[in-house]
Amino acid sequence: MSADHRSAPAWSHIEDFLRAHEADRIPHPGGTLLEHLARVAALLAQWGTDSAVQAAGLCHAAYGTDGFDGALLGLDERDTLVELVGHRAEALVYLYASCGRAAVYPRLGRDERPLFHDRFTGDDHTPPEEDLRAFLAITVANELDVLAHNSELAERYGPSLYELFSRIRGLLPAAAWRTCLDRIGP
Repeated sequence: MSADHRSAPAWSHIEDFLRAHEADRIPHPGGTLLEHLARVAALLAQWGTDSAVQAAGLCHAAYGTDGFDGALLGLDERDTLVELVGHRAEALVYLYASCGRAAVYPRLGRDERPLFHDRFTGDDHTPPEEDLRAFLAITVANELDVLAHNSELAERYGPSLYELFSRIRGLLPAAAWRTCLDRIGP
C-alpha cells in the first residue's frame, strides 16, 4: 500500500485478513477494494473519528453493501469480524452493510431520529445517535472516495450526494463537511 494510504500499525492484522479474503484482488474505483477500504479508513482518521469508526471504515464492505454486492464474509461469520475488530466496530460494519439505502437516505437530515431499514432482516430500527454519526461519517468517506476515483459516478451522483451531505452536515465531524465542500461542493 502506498504511503498516503497508511493504516494504523495495529491494523496490519486487519489488512492481512482482508488480503486473505482477496480484497486486494477485487476491482473497485481507484484500484482494488483493499485500496478503497484503506483510503476510507485514512479519511476517517483525518477527520478525527475514533479507532472503532476507523476500523469499521476499513472493513465496511465485509458483508457487502447496498451499493456493492461482493461480500468477504457471510453474516453467519460475524463473530470472526468481532474477534478481529471488536464489538463496536463490527456493529458499525453491520449497520453500514445492512442499510437499505433507498429507504434510509431520504430520511437522513429530515427525520430527527431516522428509521433504518435492515436489508438483511427486513426489520426497521432507530440507531443510537453515536452509531448514526459513525454511520454517516463512514458513508461520506466511502462516497467521497468512490466519486474521487470514478468521474462517471461523480457526474451522475455527485449533486444528489452533495444535497444529502448538506442535510446531515450537523451530524458530521467538521472536517468531513469541509472535505465535502472541497471535493463536491458548488
